Amino acid sequence: MIKITETPRDGMQGLNRFIPTAKKIEYINALLQCGFDTLETGSFVSPKAIPQMADTGEVLRNLKDIPENTKIAVLVANQKGGELAKDYEMIDRIFYPFSVSPTFLKKNLNTNLDEAEKTIDFLQNLCVQNGKELVVYLSLAFGNPYHDKWNIDLVAEWIKRLTDKGIFLIQLAETIGDVNPDIVHKVCHALVPEFPEVEFGFHTHAIPGKGKEKIKAAFNAGIRHFDTVLGGLGGCPMTGKEMVPNLDLEELLQFCHTNNLSCTLEEEKLKTARQKMAGIIFQ
Repeated sequence: MIKITETPRDGMQGLNRFIPTAKKIEYINALLQCGFDTLETGSFVSPKAIPQMADTGEVLRNLKDIPENTKIAVLVANQKGGELAKDYEMIDRIFYPFSVSPTFLKKNLNTNLDEAEKTIDFLQNLCVQNGKELVVYLSLAFGNPYHDKWNIDLVAEWIKRLTDKGIFLIQLAETIGDVNPDIVHKVCHALVPEFPEVEFGFHTHAIPGKGKEKIKAAFNAGIRHFDTVLGGLGGCPMTGKEMVPNLDLEELLQFCHTNNLSCTLEEEKLKTARQKMAGIIFQ
């Protein structure tokens, strides 16, 4: 069974024009009915840094008919974001975008490794106390374009630290979009068996048509949980590099169909979501 985390937050955050809140609510409510394992609905971050997400609270308050089998997630960048997230009962998971790269932490969160680890500790305690789960993203898990120290042992060291804190939901993130499938397979093949207690996911960016190669590499190394964005929208605006689109949901579905893999999606319901997405793109 393939699990899918759909991340409209990641798809929308890089768009220059502000998407009206009503359109976001319509779109995310349509996605809610599709059967995703997890739906990342927004983020509690600085509106100056990411103005697109300034209405996350209003979006959350207007979610309707949340299925029992779909978990609601938001991303937070710091302790303040965690404090905001804890007050929303519908939130099941809090995402935190950690990185083994000091340079990327500075670019993305304006923090350093020590402070980021303190934030992880804070968020883990907050989640335990409030019945939520912390999902830590390891950005740049497959290499470092900023010339910081990187190797698989370093990534494994940080995963061990996370598991020692009781964190077992970890997304291995290929944030820049320039890592080849061989590296994806090598890293996942090394880490998945080393940490059998961890549910690893794979977050990647890829130009259209190139995502399936990375999906295959991760799948063959034991990954069964993938992040997607319907239509491949977005990219990370904080890298300081050209944005590469998110992994298109359609490429993952094609991979599943080709390999007779099951997932929880009701593809008929995706038609409505696609229509709502078109209204966002071509508003």
